[in-house]
Amino acid sequence: MIYILAALLPPIGLLLNGQPFSAIFNLVLCVVCVIFGLFFHILLLVPSAHAIIAVHMKREDRRHREVVDAIRQHGPPRGYPR
Repeated sequence: MIYILAALLPPIGLLLNGQPFSAIFNLVLCVVCVIFGLFFHILLLVPSAHAIIAVHMKREDRRHREVVDAIRQHGPPRGYPR
């Protein structure tokens, strides 16, 4: 659901994902891309692409942190070379 929000309303999607600085950057990017998007239409997709990539990277970072914390708490899996 956050990916759909990031694609349709990029700054709001980033804010709800806990990335306020990326949301501010994306808002500036939206303004610039709307101005130049009148001539180069592909630029209208840049803010949405930025938001989707930022959301994905944040989720991957959270998932990685959870795995590392689980390994630290419970030790490495059985059969894992030390």
